[in-house]
This record gives sequence, structure tokens and C-alpha cells, in this order.
Amino acid sequence: METSSPRLWSRFAGLFYVLSVASAVLAEFVFPHKLGTMALIAPLACYFLAVVFLFLVFRAVDATLALLAACAQIASLALEGLQWQPGGVNVAMVFHGIFCLLLGDLIARSSFIPRILGIPIALASLIWLLYLSPSLANRLAPYNTAVGLLAEALPMLWLLIAGTNAKRWHEQAGLPTQV
Repeated sequence: METSSPRLWSRFAGLFYVLSVASAVLAEFVFPHKLGTMALIAPLACYFLAVVFLFLVFRAVDATLALLAACAQIASLALEGLQWQPGGVNVAMVFHGIFCLLLGDLIARSSFIPRILGIPIALASLIWLLYLSPSLANRLAPYNTAVGLLAEALPMLWLLIAGTNAKRWHEQAGLPTQV
């Protein structure tokens, strides 16, 4: 398999997403206060790599929107790393919500993965945007987080397991189909 394959990119995106969530869960619940800086760096680094691969995949749909989504998520990761929460508002989660909304649109407009997978990630975006109201987000916790993670996991697991339809990706990107 060639290294510039959209199927490979999508599988890497799914893999790094799963690794970011798994490392965050381990740091938060299995080894709390024992992993130090690695508890923050590992999930952020994995998610950064997931974002890079998601950009490579979804630029075929709309390169500008894919770049905007990637920038929103990179801002989210930076703010998460800084733990910046002015007035108790988790700004990182708000940027993550914007990222999920844009990604949901890109998925819904794509022809190379099931378009219906854009719905759960758009639902996740609404959940993350609830963090604009810390009191509401706190009242709904941990259920909002569980639903948001599950909604994000569905398309990411699809990317990891099934990947993309490379022929349709090349068609949507306006590139000659590679054999």
C-alpha cells in the first residue's frame, strides 16, 4: 500500500484518535496523578496526528473547510495544553465543538465514507458547545461527555476499520484514480 493512500490516511486518523482517547482515559482514571507531563502530552500529540490525517482525508471534499477545521482543533489542543478557562469556560472544548461541527459537514458532503456518519459528530459538536455555559455542562456531566465521546467514536472507528473508498476519494478530489 502506498504512503499517500487516502485509505491509509483515514486509518491513521482513526488509530491516533483512539490512541488519544485511550491515553487520556488511562491518565485520568487508571493512573491519576502518576503520569505527570505524559498524561497531558500523549493524548494531545495523538490527537494532533489524528487532525493532520483528517485534514489529508477531507481536503478532497473542501480544502478550505478542512483547513479551518484543523486550525480549530489545533487551537483546541493548544488551549487544552494551557488549561485556559477564563470565567470557568472551557474554551478548548468550545473550539473542539467547532471542529466537530466542521468535520460533520465535511463527512456529510463526502462521497468516500457513509455520509450518515456526519450526524453523530455534528451531535458531538453540540454537546461540546454546551461548555460555553459551565453550569449547564457541569449539571449534565458525566453524561454529556459520554455521549459526546461515543458520537465522535462512531465515525473515527469507521475510519480505523473500514477506511475510505479510495476510488471515490480520488474522484471527489478531482484526481486520476490510482490502481
